[in-house]
This record gives sequence, C-alpha cells and structure tokens, in this order.
Amino acid sequence: MDNTGYTPEEPIAAVATALAPAALGIIRVSGKNSIQLLSKIFSRPKALNQAAGNTIVYGWIVEPTDNGMKDPNGGGQNAPRDGDCSQDQKAVRIDEVLVSVFRAPKSFTGEEMAEISCHGGTAVVTKIFNALLQIGFRQAERGEFTFRAYINGKADLTKAEAVREIIESRTNASSQKAAGRLAGNLSERIAAIQKSLVDTLAQIEVEIEYPEDEETIADSYDQTKLLEAIASLETLASTWKSEKLYQEGARLVLCGKTNAGKSSLFNSLLKEERSIVSDVEGTTRDWIESWISLDGIPARLFDTAGLRQTSDEIEARGVQSAKELSDDADLLFYLADITQGAAAVTEAMDFLSGRTESVIFVWNKIDKLETDHNAGQNNEAAQGQNAGDENSSQAQDPAAFGANQKLLQDLKAAAAKIPSLAAQVFVSAKDGSGVKDLVAAAKNVLLKGADTERGQAGLGSERQKRLVEQALESLRHAAGLQKGYSLDAAVQDIEDALDFLGELTGRVTADDILDSVFSHFCVGK
Repeated sequence: MDNTGYTPEEPIAAVATALAPAALGIIRVSGKNSIQLLSKIFSRPKALNQAAGNTIVYGWIVEPTDNGMKDPNGGGQNAPRDGDCSQDQKAVRIDEVLVSVFRAPKSFTGEEMAEISCHGGTAVVTKIFNALLQIGFRQAERGEFTFRAYINGKADLTKAEAVREIIESRTNASSQKAAGRLAGNLSERIAAIQKSLVDTLAQIEVEIEYPEDEETIADSYDQTKLLEAIASLETLASTWKSEKLYQEGARLVLCGKTNAGKSSLFNSLLKEERSIVSDVEGTTRDWIESWISLDGIPARLFDTAGLRQTSDEIEARGVQSAKELSDDADLLFYLADITQGAAAVTEAMDFLSGRTESVIFVWNKIDKLETDHNAGQNNEAAQGQNAGDENSSQAQDPAAFGANQKLLQDLKAAAAKIPSLAAQVFVSAKDGSGVKDLVAAAKNVLLKGADTERGQAGLGSERQKRLVEQALESLRHAAGLQKGYSLDAAVQDIEDALDFLGELTGRVTADDILDSVFSHFCVGK
C-alpha cells in the first residue's frame, strides 16, 4: 500500500474474520470520531456514544436511511430510538450485535476503535460492512490497522511484523516465538544494544573534547561496551536460521525402493491414513504432500513413488517426479527394508551418490527382526547417529537389540558410507516404534544446534537480519580502527550502526520500507 496516500485519522473499516460461514464475524473500525460515525447505523446511538473504553454495548445494526445522515444522538424522523428499533418502521434491522468500544489512546491502533461482533453468515457480514462504507468509512488497506498502531507509537516494526508472523504461523512453537517478539523481547534486546552504543559515543565525545594527548586516535577509548554490543548482535544474527525454519518450514521428501514402507511412514507421521498402503509394488505412482509438525517445526512432507526401473509410463513419471522433488528437498528420508540387509545400502547408492541434500537413512520394518524384550523401549540407542560424530557413534550403539546387535552395527557401518548422511534411524512404520526418534533426528539435522530457547529474542524477518548484519559490519569496523585514524571515524561507524538499528525498530524508516512491511498483511490487521 502507499502509506502516504491516505490521512492516518481517516475512519476506516475492514472485515477482520474470514469471509466464510461461521458462528461469528468481526468488523473493525478505527479513526477519528469512528464511534460517533458508527452510531448512525446502531439502534442505541446514545448508549454507544457515551460508552467508556473497554466496554461492550448490545444493540442492532440497522440499514442507513437518508443517505446515512441520521442524527448520531438518536434524533430525527428516520432514526431508530434507544431501545427496540422496531419502534421505528423505517429502521430496517440487519443483525443483532455486540460492539466492543475502545477509546484513544488505549486501543490497538492508538485511535478511537470499535469491533462489531455479529453472526458469521457471509451475507450479513458483507451487508454490515457495506453499510459502514455507505455512511462514510473507507475500506482499510492491507495492514493499515497495524500501520496505525506503529505511527501512533503503540508498536515498533518488530512488533508489527510479529503480528503477521502469528497469523501465518503453522505450529504452536512458531506462534510462540512470534508472540515473544510481539511482547517486545526483540525490541528490548535492540534497545539494550543501542544504549551500550550511546554510552560508548558519550565516552568518545569526552575523549574528543578533553584529550589526554594532542592527537586523538581510534583505539584510545574503552571498547568494552562496543565489544559487548558486537557479541549481542552476533548472537541475534545467528538466530535467523532457526527462526526462519520455524516460520517458513522445511521440505522433507520420503524416497526409497518400492515396498520400503514410505506410504506407511507418511501416514504414521501425519497420524492419519492419507496415502494408500499395499504390498503391491508401484502402488504409489505420483507424489502426495501434507504439512506436519516436527516437534514444532512446520514441514511439508512428500510421499513419492518407489524408485525402480519400470515399463509403466505413468509409474515412470512418478519415479522421475520423486527425483525432481528430492533435488529441492531440505532433508531426505531414504527408507530401506531392514530385512534386505546391506543390499539395501547398495541400491540406495545408485540414487544418493552425488547428492548434496542431507540424508537420514531410515531402516524400516524393525518389527520383523527378532529382538529381546528390551528392544522396543531402548530403540533410541540405535537412532540419530551423526555420520561425522565418532563420539555419538559409541554412545548410540544399539546394544538393546540382543541377538541382532551385530547385524544392526554392520548395517550402520554399511550406510555410513552414504554421501551427505546426517543420521540413521531404526523404525517400524507399521507399529510406530522409532517414529519419535526420527522426528527428533530430523529436527536436530535441520537446526544443527541453532535452535533458540523459549523466551530468547530472535530475528523475525530477512529485513531484520539484513539490518543487524549491516550494524555489525559498522561496529566491527569501528572496533578494528587503530592508530592513524581519528576518533571521528569511530563515531561515524557507531552512528551508522545506530541508524541501522533504528531502521530495524522503525525509529528511522523510509516510506518504501514501510510499504514492504505492511503490504503483506491481510486486510483487517
């Protein structure tokens, strides 16, 4: 949207809920005198106009009459009087509603606001919204409510972006991370860094004004707070990898030979019967997909056709699709039938050799092996081995598998030669054993130890990451200045860093940046 193309206080309205049949619908209004304007189509105008902030008023929304120019205090020949609007035959009722009243500045936008809660039929919601437009409200642009919250000082840009993150989040974990930014944990972190930099600038100014030597040089001041700011920004920059994963999700592709159990594992991960399972080879001829949660990480999971040579043209296309999907995967789950032994690894090599995607080799059908009574409860000892971690290999030997211990160790040794191998997991897609281990291994591979703790501030957008990196570059340059440079050079670098951080929160922001942030919101937010 063009943030300079409208008057901020202009009364706006938008449908804030999905325009689909539902129990309730919500229409939001905001702007100067928006409650008085709304009272023109409310059955109890006096009660609405006199309502205090953070209260709810019951009444009816009625159709506008006389071009919507009824007396907001309830007077006039065509106006419904306080009470039952049936007393005025010209006041045609649209719907029975509750109006939540918010008075400035104690509202989401910082302006006068109201939210109309009506029945959720698409016809009635649309009719109320059109009535609002008829009496003088303008349809809100995308993100305009949140934009007004920003320009009125109710939220900075990190909080504004967090609103969109919450709306688009696919898992509880991703929404909780966004909620932390909405609550201000990132803003507070940035403010603390800015304070350290301002303190450093103040110290440098003293050095410039009252130098101990005639020549002020760049390394003549205490850099403690400057170095602390650099360390804090480096930590923040490192959070983007995991935060992006929680926001955008990962692409996981199930691949392997026919009858390896891909469809069974697909259903097990989804916890529902989505993919057809059959002992007949080539049952899955095309890929299907669904979103799942990997312990909080949203993931787009693909079940693909079994890899084999076939004369069936349709199945051959499915095999080709499996290869193409694998090319774009963040992580491959290669399934192998454990009863096939080391031969399964040899077959896998034909497909996995030369690939750069991380691979978790999934030994399926572990239930078909004869194990002792402790095998099931100790399966975690056999999974999650990082291919390049010798210590984890020793710690995760599947000793619990009794008579099959040597077999499993031999299989692991054979699969360890697979390029891009990230982990090996033993599962039974049939009974679900080991599936939790697979989820844990996948999460560990995707995050690679970069997960942020609950409550820890993290970056919420590419824009934020870019500005943090630019601030870091300026501060590192300032910290690296040595003799031969004046203190003014360090001052310039630190001021540049403060400008980048100011742009991150919105204190220093160009109109094109605002347009980029708010144009991706839905209408009504």
